[in-house]
Amino acid sequence: MKILATLPTFNESENILPLIDELLGVSRNLEVLVIDDNSPDGTWKLVGERAETDPRVHLLHRVNERGRGSAGVAGFCKALELGADLIVEMDADWSHHPRFLRQMLRATRRADVVIGSRLVSGGGETGRNPVRTLITQGANLYIRLLLGLPVRDCTSGYRVYRRWVLEAIQWEKVQSNGPAIVQEILVAAHAAGARIAEVPILFEERRAGQSTLNSKILLAGLAAQWRLLATQPPVRAL
Repeated sequence: MKILATLPTFNESENILPLIDELLGVSRNLEVLVIDDNSPDGTWKLVGERAETDPRVHLLHRVNERGRGSAGVAGFCKALELGADLIVEMDADWSHHPRFLRQMLRATRRADVVIGSRLVSGGGETGRNPVRTLITQGANLYIRLLLGLPVRDCTSGYRVYRRWVLEAIQWEKVQSNGPAIVQEILVAAHAAGARIAEVPILFEERRAGQSTLNSKILLAGLAAQWRLLATQPPVRAL
């Protein structure tokens, strides 16, 4: 079984190579795909050099596009093209630590989508401002009630998908270009009948570099939930 971890990146040169090493140690069947939006700090160069010597490392270097949403979509489509059976989605700043991945992969025996969750028993956040934790809890309550999702941590971008779930999505109809992409895909997976499970993780502050997330992006993401409510999920007829 081929496992492929997708890592959208922008200016993650300080984090990316140690993270790749850690991920490759999780399983001999695991490969890594970095989707980089032409990072000025040369993240794509570091990954490209590594990919030249390691067949388990892949680079998708995007020169004319930028955005967490479109990078995620591009990564999923490339993962399917590369023949992945299980596709991992995670951040590249160590906030999603690879030490939780083995348990998440085991959970795919009973689920089609596995979410690394901060909001189930045993999960949480560490090293973060308490205000940020309250924002996370409030945003998830808002999204869960609005969209009717049977998930506690709807905003977690640490997930594992079975191949068929991503094949069921009509990617050309996906609209989100920002953080709301994780909810749009979750809505589509739920509409396709995917079994969803949550595994507890500890979300950590990034190790190095600066986050591109700000209050404007957060508010836009919350507002985007109303569009998801009003539109049909981009799912193929099954």
